Amino acid sequence: TFTQNSSLKKHQLIHTGLKPFSCDQCGKAFTENGNLKQHQLVHTGIKPFSCDQCGKTFTQSGSLKKHQLIHTGFKPFSCDQCGKFFTHSNCLKKHQLIHTGFKPFTCDLCGKSFTQSGSLKDHLLIHTGIKSFVCGQCGKAFTHITNLKQHQLIHTGIKPFSCDQCGKSFTRRRNLKKHHLLHIGLKPFSCDQCGKSFSCMSYLKEHQAIHTGIKPFVCCQCGKGFRRMDTLKNHQLIHTGVN
Repeated sequence: TFTQNSSLKKHQLIHTGLKPFSCDQCGKAFTENGNLKQHQLVHTGIKPFSCDQCGKTFTQSGSLKKHQLIHTGFKPFSCDQCGKFFTHSNCLKKHQLIHTGFKPFTCDLCGKSFTQSGSLKDHLLIHTGIKSFVCGQCGKAFTHITNLKQHQLIHTGIKPFSCDQCGKSFTRRRNLKKHHLLHIGLKPFSCDQCGKSFSCMSYLKEHQAIHTGIKPFVCCQCGKGFRRMDTLKNHQLIHTGVN
């Protein structure tokens, strides 16, 4: 329901599928002119809404409000299968696809499937080999700006995410979340072949490579394969001569 007739008419465009306002740069269409204007800020790079706690900027005020929930720590949406909490309902819905195993977005180049379309788009950059974001200190290149920013924390030594139970600090929030599971002892991801349980899906996937025998990480110099990326990196030091 709406207080104004004009708001109702705008809303009804969603059901008709009519999107009369299109972006002249990328062709994306919108039901309202206001949404188009907000979208066009993506192309200009202007982000007028900034967080007063961490300085992160956004193109839309709604995105800023969602972000600010991270600082409050308020997570009202919980998963009924593993107990994980989320700040937004859409994040919970995306997470729940992990438990269902439903991955509707498939890469037509390698067959790998994903629960989210955004994850598929990120994955496709791996096949193109394009890494346009380069670290100014070590020259390492990345496919996404977020990965570059996370990497640069290594050079600064800043670890903004710390565990409130043991004090251990991390450069990435997701690493802190994985670490928290160690304290509570929760291991919701189990191997269907041997029954071994893990606190994170990534740990389970690494483990499952033992049963399949697949070694996806291959050394480009000698062709030796490894189940884990960190093992490959350690191996590559042999070729560089670094002790």
